[in-house]
Amino acid sequence: MAQSDTTPRGTQPSVVASELDIVYTVFGAKKRGTSTDVEQPWLERILDKRSHVGGVRKVHAVKKVSFVVHNGESVGIIGRNGSGKSTLLRAIAGLIPPSGGRVWSAGRPSLLGVNAVLLSSLTGERNVMIGGLALGLTPAQVRERYEEIVEFSGIGEFINLPMSSYSSGMGARLRFAISTAAAPDILMIDEALATGDADFQARSRDRIAEIRQDASTVFLVSHSNAAIRETCDRVLWMDQGRLVMDGPTEEVVSAYEATVRRPAAKPPAPSPPAGQTQPAGQTQPAGQTEPATAPPVRP
Repeated sequence: MAQSDTTPRGTQPSVVASELDIVYTVFGAKKRGTSTDVEQPWLERILDKRSHVGGVRKVHAVKKVSFVVHNGESVGIIGRNGSGKSTLLRAIAGLIPPSGGRVWSAGRPSLLGVNAVLLSSLTGERNVMIGGLALGLTPAQVRERYEEIVEFSGIGEFINLPMSSYSSGMGARLRFAISTAAAPDILMIDEALATGDADFQARSRDRIAEIRQDASTVFLVSHSNAAIRETCDRVLWMDQGRLVMDGPTEEVVSAYEATVRRPAAKPPAPSPPAGQTQPAGQTQPAGQTEPATAPPVRP
């Protein structure tokens, strides 16, 4: 499908991707003797013959993707598993170098900001300070926003315990609270809104709305179409590494939902014969009929 230009006119571009290609290599992905997508260097061939663990395979994760996102936009990225959504997000954040094409950003990107620097052996309190410093805040600014971060995360007294004792949801909430405390120029969220209860998800959407009011840009990768509809005004639909559709949220999400295979409806249970009551909780097997009753034999 052709891309539609939905970007607001007269605003400053925030992220520009031009013919973006991302290719990476998977080692040991195929058994020895099978074909590979790239020729192995001589050292890899030697190691392969000695260890017999397999070859290497080239994975084309993102293929010739181009788009322009402006300040103040909230952009959702949808698609099936393995379609290249998270890889695209990491490329925009500068964590993956593109194999081809270019990515420009007019601000400081933050992929939920601080995943790489948080330490599970330290308490949540110490990690708030480390994460805030990693985002460019001064120690005084972190201390000033500390209570707000803890209150938003909703983890309460657990802030004084090591993060290794947190559930996955608690850790995700704290990371989100730290990441959004610095109001990044470009906030990128990968499935973070799927964690937490309904109250936290509502507060997360409110926080994203506040960031957008500051003329910042938001990218959201999610399998929840409801979260995409509530949070984003524009959607990129990825499939097998390609940008299938770029347009208004409802238009793109509806087109995507139309292609998602839904399970077939379960056939209704057959009705029991006239005058016979079906036992509760018991259904007649499909294709099976009740045996015919023989007529009484007259003497």
